[in-house]
Amino acid sequence: MHSLLIRDVRPWGGPPVDLAVEDGVVRGIGPGLAPPANDSAPPSFGPGSSRPRVVEGRGRIALPGLVNAHCHVDKTWWGGPWVSSPGASTVEGRIAQEREHRDRLGIPDPDAATRMLRRFLQAGTTAIRTHVDVDPGVGLRGIEAVREAGERVGGAVAMEVVAFPQDGVVRRPGVLDLLDDAARAGADHLGGLDPAGIDRDPVRQLDGIFRVAERHGIGVDVHLHDPGELGSWQAELIAERAAATGLGGRVTISHGFFLGELPERRRLELLDVLAEAGVGWTTVAPLGRPPLPLAEMAERGMSLGLGTDGVRDLWSPFGDGDVLRIAQNLAAMLRYGTDEDLERAARWASSAAAPLVGREVHDVVVGAPADLVLLEGETVGDALTACPPRRTVVSGGALVVEDGEVLAGGSGEVLAGGGG
Repeated sequence: MHSLLIRDVRPWGGPPVDLAVEDGVVRGIGPGLAPPANDSAPPSFGPGSSRPRVVEGRGRIALPGLVNAHCHVDKTWWGGPWVSSPGASTVEGRIAQEREHRDRLGIPDPDAATRMLRRFLQAGTTAIRTHVDVDPGVGLRGIEAVREAGERVGGAVAMEVVAFPQDGVVRRPGVLDLLDDAARAGADHLGGLDPAGIDRDPVRQLDGIFRVAERHGIGVDVHLHDPGELGSWQAELIAERAAATGLGGRVTISHGFFLGELPERRRLELLDVLAEAGVGWTTVAPLGRPPLPLAEMAERGMSLGLGTDGVRDLWSPFGDGDVLRIAQNLAAMLRYGTDEDLERAARWASSAAAPLVGREVHDVVVGAPADLVLLEGETVGDALTACPPRRTVVSGGALVVEDGEVLAGGSGEVLAGGGG
């Protein structure tokens, strides 16, 4: 049994307490908790360790580990040589330039994926949902690379994998068979991209994806960039299939910027349909797009999460892998200013996203997985607006970031290049 005591922290900015952790789970919360027995033993972290560890929180805010609910770990070049963008500006153009250049750049690359996971840990992220390209050119190599990266960091980043047919589903022969192979290989979700805009046959694309997902009992997560009524019509098709297949609660729309473009009455009617069907949502809070009606979505019980999208890849050279900064951008876009609203944005980057990474609960409460990030600040709002360095991160009950250094999945070995 692995034991950990985290002293003098303030869950969600509340009164100071200690957190007792055993076997990867928060077992106790309260002031003055006794350290585990054998406290003087040398530190040893990770699953199966019998030696305890005491972490001094020094009054910092304790949040649940951040959740990156939408990322693309398979095709980043984070921490590697600079890659000049070929310059395509449309979705179709970026897909084409990726097909053209990825082999030359060695994408997918487990080394780059590992550097990205280390960066996520350093930024306080302990659970992700990553979309991984699956198409006839790359097969399942991306999934293999991402899983290898996860093993290299000792499982310190909990990963849900979306088999992502970015190059189309029905316009590319053999893709549905590849998705079936990905599901058999353990993918947690099947993806899709703009059923109308890319495949030009939304009914056929969605029917194919949902048929495979239903057969394997896994989730569906569809990128949807198409605007206005075209986007909302496809969202209705997704909701219909979520209800018909019984996959409600495991169906997600990513991006879906059209929601911010609809008239209020149409938007509210559609949100009711989506909520009833159990469709969740992720957003990367991009600049220049109408903000999503997240408060209205949350009121309806929809699962919501934030993500960094691609970080330094052929789609965009920007990003630093920090989902707390995404929450900060979102709060600014929504013109949030009260402590209550700022905390709401932080929850969308952590506890509220639990269902999107396969967890019933992801919070600083007894019985939750012991995934924690400690932040300097008077309040959660103070920490959100400052985005301070993450000096201490715990994942699965093991210390994985200490004094800003990333440790090897809690083994105690410092990972070279952990800072990215």
